[in-house]
Amino acid sequence: MSALRVVLTGATGFVGTRVLHTLTSTAQATGRPLSVRVLGRATAAPATVTAAAPQGVTWTSVDLTDRASLRKAASGADVLIHLASRISGDEAQCAAVNIDGTTALVEEAAHWGVDRIVHLSTAAVYGPGPHRGIAVDEIVPAPVSPASRTRLAGEAPVLAAGGTILRPGLVLGAGDRWVVPALAELLARVPARWDGGRGLLSVVDVDDLARLVATLATSEAAPPPGVHHAGHPVPVSNGELMAELAALDILPKAEDDWPWDVCLERLRAVPGRTSERQFSLLAQDHWYASESIWRTTSCPPGPGPLTRLAAAAPWYRSFLAG
Repeated sequence: MSALRVVLTGATGFVGTRVLHTLTSTAQATGRPLSVRVLGRATAAPATVTAAAPQGVTWTSVDLTDRASLRKAASGADVLIHLASRISGDEAQCAAVNIDGTTALVEEAAHWGVDRIVHLSTAAVYGPGPHRGIAVDEIVPAPVSPASRTRLAGEAPVLAAGGTILRPGLVLGAGDRWVVPALAELLARVPARWDGGRGLLSVVDVDDLARLVATLATSEAAPPPGVHHAGHPVPVSNGELMAELAALDILPKAEDDWPWDVCLERLRAVPGRTSERQFSLLAQDHWYASESIWRTTSCPPGPGPLTRLAAAAPWYRSFLAG
């Protein structure tokens, strides 16, 4: 059996680290030969890459903002998994990576005949919400940040190449430096159950998302092209999430219920890093119909992100204490 040759970007990131681990561990378990060419900016592979997957993995130094460095990056490959993105900075900085870099990488893959592309985007492209069980592009995307605007624009070359795009909502698990840390800050500023905790959220555990990406990249059946929501099929209420985080001693328990207008008033009175828009994203309805991609790929979505939180609890407690 010939080796499946994968090109992977973003392998040092939160999701990418788990995707690389899932690819290599699955190959070892099934006996299917696999080679992974990891693309990254460092001149040599970081320890997180070599320690997680020392065999069958090579490192190629590239810069998504330097088209010349991408030449031959996809030569001989069967699959491109593009997870890298810029999520901070101004419009030009984000566009250089998320639009221009993605376009150059996809064009390079097409030049070498790579006919399977899996690309990670975000449900943040839909904008502020609230959103309640919407299908893909049931509403017109209305991104409000440079990162989400350029990530939406970066989907276009992948779609033109017939690739598969995943838009997850909130991603939880060891390594999450955004969702639960933001919840911790917000709870300190607004110490209550926010609007009764009734807001429904699209959430997915990072390892379940990694399994989905790996399935799309390695399955014998061609992956479904186009855009797909990639949350767990069952949405999670903010109240359920906060209660589980409290039960695991990750966050303190909120004792009081505050109506939404009171929550916003308190948030505005207590300065912090997390914006009002981000507060709404984490506390009010933002969930997206996500059943189809799991069903189409025959990839089990797992027991749900709340069940998975216990495994990540030690990491969260250590990170928040630091």
